[in-house]
Amino acid sequence: MASAVEAAGGAPATEGVGEGAPVLLPGVPRQRGGAAADAAPVAPAAPAGPPPSAAPADRRRPGPRFWRLLPTPTGTPFTFCYALLLVATSLYAEHGDPSVVSALLQGSSTDVVHLTQAPLLVLVASALWSAGGVVSGYAVAFLFVLTALERRIGGVRTAVVFFGGHALATLATEVPVGFSVAAGELPESSLHRLDYGISFGVMACLGALAGLLPAWARWPLLAAGGYQALSGLLAYVDPMTDWGHLLSLALGVAAWPLLHHWRRRRTGPAPLPGDLGHPALRAERVPQGGSDGRPAPRPRGLPDDVPGAGRGEWRSSRVP
Repeated sequence: MASAVEAAGGAPATEGVGEGAPVLLPGVPRQRGGAAADAAPVAPAAPAGPPPSAAPADRRRPGPRFWRLLPTPTGTPFTFCYALLLVATSLYAEHGDPSVVSALLQGSSTDVVHLTQAPLLVLVASALWSAGGVVSGYAVAFLFVLTALERRIGGVRTAVVFFGGHALATLATEVPVGFSVAAGELPESSLHRLDYGISFGVMACLGALAGLLPAWARWPLLAAGGYQALSGLLAYVDPMTDWGHLLSLALGVAAWPLLHHWRRRRTGPAPLPGDLGHPALRAERVPQGGSDGRPAPRPRGLPDDVPGAGRGEWRSSRVP
């Protein structure tokens, strides 16, 4: 049966209209899909092809930045300033007056006598000298190990690890000497020995750094540190110092849980579910109500069926 429009002599309502398209009735304004839909321009389809940023992406990829392995005044200020201080003291120890240098080294030694007289002073002063100069193995390891550690946990925490390992390993090796002398098992000359350098702190930082590296770099680094300490013990040249190296390495490993906690605090928490990266699109947590106890207003433009809408749980930072 023909519709009323066809009976009046008009064109059929579905003529020229594909299936699924809305039927337009003459004389009825504001119909869905009317003149506004017809007037909407249709953008021509873009030609198929690879995205413009796909090809040059590999060319713009930065290469390995080897300069980050060395300390810089802005990136690693603690390691950089400490390295300059060690260079200055090493140059003075090599070119200064031998009598003055000998007196300074004797006064900075962390033997039992100095530890009982001024423990804090000698613990700090002994770490100002590098045994063997700036070309020693521990001086070279100092640059790379402390730089890598400071870039991960910061300068203050790196100083805590370094001086903590230096002080604890020194006390753990010197206190038994004092008890052994008091018991008569060692001569009194053992109370006066030349003991200074940065090796205990470097080994502690090496053990700590291993816990922040991936597995493929962690275990070779620990193996290298353990080999250095054990080979000295087997040679039996200075067993007390070599025991201190092994102990300081173990102290760095024992600090792994604390280091992971520090690193999480330094890098920040994990991104929230609504975090899209851009500050304007990040979701922020708002309180459940205002200071007067009333619930927070629902953001404008947010549908009612969105979970949490109107309860003040989440809102976009773009919503005023």
